[in-house]
Amino acid sequence: MRDRFVSFDDVRRHVSRILSDGIGPLSEAGRIYLVRDLLGKVHVSVSDEMETSEFCRAALQDLAHKLHETLGPHGYPPEEDAVLFVDSAMLEELEDEAQEIHPGVYLADRLVTGSDWWTVRDAPRTTGAARYTLYSVKGGVGRSTTAAVLAWHLARNGEHVLVVDLDLESPGLSSAMLDLAARPEFGVTDWFVEDLVGQDDYVSERMAAAPAWAQELDGDVRVVPAHGSDPGEYLAKLGRVYLDIDDPWRVRLERLLSRLEERYDPSIVLLESRSGLHDIAAATVTDLGAQVLLFAVDAESHWTDYAVLFRHWQTHGLAPSIRERLSIVSALTPEIDTERYLRRFREQAWNLFRERLYDDIESGDSREEFSFDLHEEGAPHDPIAIHWNRGLAAGASLRDLDREQTTAAYTKFLSRFDELADSRNGETS
Repeated sequence: MRDRFVSFDDVRRHVSRILSDGIGPLSEAGRIYLVRDLLGKVHVSVSDEMETSEFCRAALQDLAHKLHETLGPHGYPPEEDAVLFVDSAMLEELEDEAQEIHPGVYLADRLVTGSDWWTVRDAPRTTGAARYTLYSVKGGVGRSTTAAVLAWHLARNGEHVLVVDLDLESPGLSSAMLDLAARPEFGVTDWFVEDLVGQDDYVSERMAAAPAWAQELDGDVRVVPAHGSDPGEYLAKLGRVYLDIDDPWRVRLERLLSRLEERYDPSIVLLESRSGLHDIAAATVTDLGAQVLLFAVDAESHWTDYAVLFRHWQTHGLAPSIRERLSIVSALTPEIDTERYLRRFREQAWNLFRERLYDDIESGDSREEFSFDLHEEGAPHDPIAIHWNRGLAAGASLRDLDREQTTAAYTKFLSRFDELADSRNGETS
């Protein structure tokens, strides 16, 4: 019998114990889904084909009784629809998000938000434009400035760069990079609302513009803003951007990027993601086949939030699918005592990756596992440093990049990025 408080965080452990103790003769029931609903309560779901089997019904009710007895309020009493017989098509919708926790038994969460963090759908791209997501758990770490500087650097080297502002709740990349007269008619939010009524093609042809400084470069840069030159009813549009109509938002986002890539034929796409742990940011990290630059400063709040995300990937078996895409960025690296700061930053990052994403290797194990020493250069935890610069920090315009300031802040970052890009190109060639 349950003799103590069982929290939401205890549910998975208790469910695993119930299953490991044995759950009776349920092999005939096919796949069994333990679904933790929006209230955090667990019920049992199986195909409605099993509803006519008295043997299966009895075994499933017994499982539901054990769950309720152990989980208390986090389990449904058997008499309250603790066992649901549902259409097979509805069960298939759970497959992407469900994790097998016992042979034939899967745990799935029904969420209001956050569902896109539960899968890593696309492998790194081997064809088409290389995509890079600039992501952070906290704002104010210089992602927009980095997107502009990186685009400038890549275009100087002859690349064709597309920069897409997906930080829709805090737009500003276009105003920072483009003169008002040069801004395009439409932006990302316009495309999403017009896509709902079939006018996406018209918008996609009118939503990119080049910064003035790009005209002097060997390559080219095009910026796709969050909104067009006239934001219009931006909040009303923003409230419709994430609608899942016909296709989920992440699928529509992929369609938008594919349209833009087809039209402008970039060699590299830079995606400025929304910060934080919202599932809107998840699509740019877990989907789209992008390499991900994780921006951080050496602050407890940053490491704590990244630990939450990494632990989620570890718990749900997603680490092997995402970890090779990740690179940590030391944003706003201070001018004073820089070496000690980066040494501490590296140790913090290594502890985070080692505990949550790297393989646990026994001493003397010679197998090729995904794990790195603390001082191994080029490892995901090896910080790519951006140095704080007084001029850039004072709000220097990204429409007129100052080469002296840019060089002071970004020389090491750009060199490391080039090495990263070369290594990725070598893996995909």
